[in-house]
Amino acid sequence: MAKLIDKILGSSVKSTTSADDYTEIDLSKYEEVMEDEPAETYIKIAEVTNISQVAVLKQEIYNGNILVIDIANIKGDDLMRDRVLKELKDVIVDVHGDIAGVKGNTVIVTPTGVKIDRSKIIGGRY
Repeated sequence: MAKLIDKILGSSVKSTTSADDYTEIDLSKYEEVMEDEPAETYIKIAEVTNISQVAVLKQEIYNGNILVIDIANIKGDDLMRDRVLKELKDVIVDVHGDIAGVKGNTVIVTPTGVKIDRSKIIGGRY
């Protein structure tokens, strides 16, 4: 009887998932570069490891680009992290852009005319 119930309702014993159960998705076919089509605004991916890199990031914001910045390398250094974020915040105030943290190690910085909506879309709804 227990086997019949397990078959109908599923076993109460949870099966473990291994790395072999997952499939890697190749996104390269979706990442086609359109070099012949310039844009006014680019979304650029950056990583900060020291304060000297902030000048380049600030210039990108002044140029009107959106930055997705990985701050994982400086997250443990409170002084460096605070200094980098203050420098970015100063630029945002200057250009009337926006800045927001995402998932702890990522910061999104936007230029003039672009604001970050902090509400989350889940299942097609806010």
